Amino acid sequence: MKTKLRLFGDENLDIRATIYILVLIGAFCGFLGFVYETIFYRIDLGYFVKRGSTFGFWIPIYAVGGILVTLFTYRLRKHPFIVFFTNSIVTGILEYATGYYLYEYKGIRLWDYNTEIWNFGNINGYICFRSILCFGLSSLFLVYLIIPCLKKITENLKDKVLCVISITLGLLFLIDVITYMILN
Repeated sequence: MKTKLRLFGDENLDIRATIYILVLIGAFCGFLGFVYETIFYRIDLGYFVKRGSTFGFWIPIYAVGGILVTLFTYRLRKHPFIVFFTNSIVTGILEYATGYYLYEYKGIRLWDYNTEIWNFGNINGYICFRSILCFGLSSLFLVYLIIPCLKKITENLKDKVLCVISITLGLLFLIDVITYMILN
């Protein structure tokens, strides 16, 4: 008998299927973060720039944020305001803590809202109102559109296919992050 996990609340997925879906959510959110930043910095700077701290087309903090959004609030999806508010706080804390840690302990500054447009409410360059608002709104997009679509797609996949897709994406992401850390 497979162990069930009620992360998504309304059904009983086994632990492996839940992890596979979380990997897909992370990969998808990392990619959407890359797209968001590519568009934003095209507007801000006037030209295209490759964003992110990996070689691939994903940004790790967005992947982590997407997984945290899922873990913290997917089961609360009947309350959109709570989902928005909670995720704005959760992702804001993640962004501030990550930016602070990277700068203070590693000497790395991956983003600085002090130098960007629309940076109202900027706190030490690590977070600003625009970023928190965008993360809160994108968490609604994730909870109410992306996750249901991913769940529907995964329901129609055989376990082995889901396993291969998730492990492949997860390994590519992990190898990308590790390779970038070693080479930079």
